[in-house]
Amino acid sequence: MSVEKKILKARETTSFLFLVALFLIVGIINPSFLTPSNISACFNTSVVYTLIAVGMAFAIFVGEIDVSVGSNMGLVAAVVGTMIQNGSNWLVAFLVGILIGVIVGLVNGWGVAVMKVPSLIFTLGTNGILRGLMYLQVGVEQVNQLPKAFKDIASMTLIGSFTIYYCCAVVLTIIIHYLLTNTRRGRYFIAVGDNVGGAELVGIPATRTKVLAYVICGVLSAVAGIIFCSRIGIVTSLSGNGYEMKAVAACVLGGISLSGGVGSVIGAGIGAVIMASISYLLVFMGFSSNYDNAITGVILITIVVVDALMQRRAAVRNRHARLAARTLAAVSEKEGEQ
Repeated sequence: MSVEKKILKARETTSFLFLVALFLIVGIINPSFLTPSNISACFNTSVVYTLIAVGMAFAIFVGEIDVSVGSNMGLVAAVVGTMIQNGSNWLVAFLVGILIGVIVGLVNGWGVAVMKVPSLIFTLGTNGILRGLMYLQVGVEQVNQLPKAFKDIASMTLIGSFTIYYCCAVVLTIIIHYLLTNTRRGRYFIAVGDNVGGAELVGIPATRTKVLAYVICGVLSAVAGIIFCSRIGIVTSLSGNGYEMKAVAACVLGGISLSGGVGSVIGAGIGAVIMASISYLLVFMGFSSNYDNAITGVILITIVVVDALMQRRAAVRNRHARLAARTLAAVSEKEGEQ
């Protein structure tokens, strides 16, 4: 097993063990939490975060970021919800929502990969535009007159207490993970994030790969918006606000390096469950769920600092290893001349 795979496995395992430890700690504080229904609820409520985090993972894999995912999700939820509320065909509404995700992804990919604008700045601008469009779509009112059949899908279970939506999200994440790790084009994303110059030298289309990463991110955010509309049943002009921070935190907590080229979508999925469970777990611990954002910020800062320190130590270790190898080669060459 290569060093990279060992690191990846360790990162995913650490994230999963952290999730288990989190559940056990809450269970010790409040034993009533450790029931199948409560644990499954943590997973079921994470479906929207899972899809957004997996989409965000693609942007981070290629060394970029997308802070427009929350507004993208909210706009799609508002548009799809309005169309269904007005009696439109569900399939047509879904296709329109996904088309919005594709367009947003293409715009972000063009700005970042083609025009070379810093991803944080460009997607922040996109975020503002989408939030403005969402306000025009919803206004001061709410999208809430949705058909009961559409909302009931969110409560349907497929395996045990796990909902159809979450099961589909897990299957989709596994398929994406397989394609990323077992296909040549799937490995392009990690290669571009690891070393964009080296990737281009071996023939990998770095620009096209980055654009595709943003399109996938946009589409998964759109799918999350459709599911959000079905699960919550109400869409306001603030829906999706702050989800970008949750998505980034989920990715980093799941072992994805913000510098790009390291991590997996499986880790992002595990991180999404952790982030989605925080407000739920706080209630069982006797705290207000209003601490959710503060805890998310602390976790994000902590993990990013730890990741930066690990990257720095790894860089120093690699430099020492190269220096030792060169020294050994020089000594061997000198001994050969003698």
